Amino acid sequence: QVQLVESGGGLVQAGGSLRLSCAASGSIFRIDAMGWYRQAPGKQRDLVATITSGGTTTYADSLKGRFTISRDNTKNTVYLQMNSLKPEDTAVYYCNADAQAMKFTRTLNYWGQGTQVTVSS
Repeated sequence: QVQLVESGGGLVQAGGSLRLSCAASGSIFRIDAMGWYRQAPGKQRDLVATITSGGTTTYADSLKGRFTISRDNTKNTVYLQMNSLKPEDTAVYYCNADAQAMKFTRTLNYWGQGTQVTVSS
């Protein structure tokens, strides 16, 4: 089983920055793509960014240029650097990963518990 634990959320003023981290732990044979999603109150969960094990990234179009995803494969950790934050970025941010717990087992999709990001105006 793979666990994902996010950290780094909090309250920040508009224009500020935050860096989220998500560490994978447990039984891990291999982690493929990792990513961040967010869910604002009353809205669906939306893609923020993803990154493959080789470092290829994708972003929600509206967030390009302000958010940067990266990962450290030696630490099984993915990061999300968020700059020029806006009140509309307020949401619970969730970490996501495709991971294989043991050799010869299926790759499964895992979610973290989420971390709250609140941007005040």
